[in-house]
Amino acid sequence: MPHFDREPITITGIACLHPEAAGADEYWKLLTRPATGAGQQRLNDADIDLARFGIPPAQRGSISRLQLLMLEAAHRCLADAGYPARSPAERTDVIVGTCFGSDRQYANALRIEGARYARHLGQVAALDPDDRISGRAAQLPAQLRARLTERLGASPHDRVGEMASAIPARIATAFRLTGRTIAVESTDASSFVALRHAVDSLRAGTAEAVLVLAGQCREGELIGEMLAAKGLSATDMLAEGVVALLLKRRSSALHDGDRGYASILECRVRHDPHPGVLRYATEAEQYYRVADETHAAASIAPEAVGYVDWVGPSIPAVTAAGVGGLGKVFGAAAPGSVGFGGTGDRLGHGFANAGLASIAKTALALDHRALPPGPLRSADLAATPFRLADDLERWPADARYAAVCGTALGGTASYLLLEGYECPSPRHRPRPALVRSAPATPEAIAIVGFGGAFADAPDATAFWHNIRSGRDSLRQLPDDVLDRDLYLAQGALTLTHSYCAVGAAASIPERPPASLPITPRRYQAMDRAQRLALSVAEETLARYGRRHTLCAGDGTVVLGSTLSLSRERSLNAERSVGKLADIAAALDDMADLPGGVRDRILEQVGEQYVTWRAPVTPADLDGCLASGVAALAANEFRLSAVPLAIEAACASTQAAIDYAITALRAGSVDYAIAGGVELACNPRDLVLCSALGMLSRSRITPFDVEADGFSPGDGCAMFVLKRLSDARRDGDEIHGLIRGIGAANDAKSCIAPDVDGQVLAMRRAFGQVEFEPAEVDYLEAHGTGTRVGDRVEITAAAKVYGGRVQPLVIGTAKSFIGHTFAAAGAAGLLRTLQAMRAETFPPTVNLHTRNPELPLDQIPAVLPTVAAPWPAVPGRPRRAGVSSFGTGGINYHLLVEEYQEDCHRDRAS
Repeated sequence: MPHFDREPITITGIACLHPEAAGADEYWKLLTRPATGAGQQRLNDADIDLARFGIPPAQRGSISRLQLLMLEAAHRCLADAGYPARSPAERTDVIVGTCFGSDRQYANALRIEGARYARHLGQVAALDPDDRISGRAAQLPAQLRARLTERLGASPHDRVGEMASAIPARIATAFRLTGRTIAVESTDASSFVALRHAVDSLRAGTAEAVLVLAGQCREGELIGEMLAAKGLSATDMLAEGVVALLLKRRSSALHDGDRGYASILECRVRHDPHPGVLRYATEAEQYYRVADETHAAASIAPEAVGYVDWVGPSIPAVTAAGVGGLGKVFGAAAPGSVGFGGTGDRLGHGFANAGLASIAKTALALDHRALPPGPLRSADLAATPFRLADDLERWPADARYAAVCGTALGGTASYLLLEGYECPSPRHRPRPALVRSAPATPEAIAIVGFGGAFADAPDATAFWHNIRSGRDSLRQLPDDVLDRDLYLAQGALTLTHSYCAVGAAASIPERPPASLPITPRRYQAMDRAQRLALSVAEETLARYGRRHTLCAGDGTVVLGSTLSLSRERSLNAERSVGKLADIAAALDDMADLPGGVRDRILEQVGEQYVTWRAPVTPADLDGCLASGVAALAANEFRLSAVPLAIEAACASTQAAIDYAITALRAGSVDYAIAGGVELACNPRDLVLCSALGMLSRSRITPFDVEADGFSPGDGCAMFVLKRLSDARRDGDEIHGLIRGIGAANDAKSCIAPDVDGQVLAMRRAFGQVEFEPAEVDYLEAHGTGTRVGDRVEITAAAKVYGGRVQPLVIGTAKSFIGHTFAAAGAAGLLRTLQAMRAETFPPTVNLHTRNPELPLDQIPAVLPTVAAPWPAVPGRPRRAGVSSFGTGGINYHLLVEEYQEDCHRDRAS
């Protein structure tokens, strides 16, 4: 285990938005008044001032309700911490925890899926024996599609506005925060994985402050049906709410004179793998282990804890397991001596927000020095050290600490220790910036396994073969991917059609890996991205070759992904057939029909439109979860690895790798499986990207004078990561090293890339290594193929890599496989790693005439169009940079190095 600074992390600002409370003070009053039971009220966003956040009116319709609420929570939290008009620190990260689709994601999907309903309407009407409707049949599809656009809303900004990662990005832009901006999802552990990353980042010094938010909204009926199939109540499980916390190192908070509520001493998250459908852990041992490990790491005796808050659903068996495990930890405490409670029975289980709602409550309790009353219907505390307070009580005089323990769907358990905060300085006194010594060069991270699947490449070996041969995979998309009758309008720029029909669609496995006992019904319930990722996970672990050794340690599986999978959106659209029928019934050519005729037609259309008629099963929710991709790998391969999904737009893979590296360097995990997956070849993304003019009208041609946008592609790649010292100790085959990773948000535009933002990410990466940009041989560029994107990227590279003697070789995987969105960074790293191993510079294809606007000569740089030898440089290993950037001003830069045993022996020791 590496030495790591365990400095306490102070909560310096709190904001809580609940249907019955609009601030930290109101939230505390709500928690301490007599309980009335969990309600089903919705959060109100009607009074939020858009102008405060710099949102143009034209973009309002494309923004989700949750995004508006989180913007408001961020504003309140920063103001509460004393930063209403300035940034808390130069490097302030924004981490958002969320789960399930947003209202805008569902509306956009329904509008696009509704084209199929419109076609059925025309077909049914044309065959109807009643002349009053058959004569109007030809006009009905166009009328309905136009009405859907009007009723559900449509904007060129929909693709950007609906993304979960647009939430932290919009917050960064509104408040000029230039750190990381990511959205994470890990079912109802989302709050905890977000908080753990924040704590690790602050302790590592890669962030000076972190704004952590978690929120849950209840949109539509689909998720409620799927929760019910698991025996869970949507009424209890999906309570709406948003919580924001501003975190700083305690030394920074003290120096800056910040008001503190409480300090986080330790935060642990553990996963207990169980193959099969996702469920809650009912084994007391898991809760005992995570709590015991946390107390040991913080050197805090359980008897010094005055209050424990429980985060979980109202399931007696789950609560009993938690109480049993915690009772074993607190066994030395006197019966009834430790306060116990939970927010769930009072406010409802906020799912993604549940953890942060509990942490905010507990921090407020420490600040007020009071124990809140805690109804907990599912808890039996007889013969335990715990008691429920009937009324507000004074905090125990001999107890300095509090704890929060949580459980999550899928088998993850979490535990936090908090301490009361005493600040000797006046609140918000301005002070000079705290001078901190520069951190030592962090340990290299070894890549000990890898795998991938893209168009024309079922595995990583085939992928490299295609790259080396110079054969791209871009072609006309097949009809089962793009229904041209419904969605293609070449030459037109509309809100309803795509002008592009070229992409790189991947083949999706029809059956699960033979080594895994997954039933056909459960496999059918998986999203197509989950099926592809499961096969890549098997390849990745097989190449590592020593999976049994991973089972003995604690890890994480973290994948870059869109946080709302296609299956969830499509099933929600089918469950919304009644809404489509209502809109169709109100059309002028339908409204004047006799009721019997109209009902008959709509019933027949509904029967043709709905394809999913099987009863909902416990497996169906799993297939809608982005973190379900990671959970499959963890559970089916029996890895004690916390699963989560990360979205950072088209830099999602780099964000996932950054999360993994931070956890490894912090000592939070022993290994990580990190990567990215997305299937961008689908009608929804084609239509939404076309509306903003993002797509090429022919095919992607990065850095070419004819570049006019990107072509979509499908893909997935994963990497097994370990600390170099551990990989050497374990005798692992080391395929390459990750030496540094830098991230930044330019905090300027949610759409256009920015030179300064990319330069900042690159320089932050080089701040972690001992070598200079001139010692890097190759740059795997993001290479979007847009004129603006290409020019910005090369200009940024010239500012960092320029002034060298030996030319920098530049290339991009997108010229072969298109833009794979969340998996783009995975494709770039996989290509770079294999090129380094093959000692070959990979080519960029479809590059005929280099764009003269690109400042390549200022670097200088070359862009080979055929594979070429990658010569060794005496005295040092081969090195490469891998860039990714995405909408929302998100920028990442990764530094990769060839592993040479003799060269790296001293560094690892």
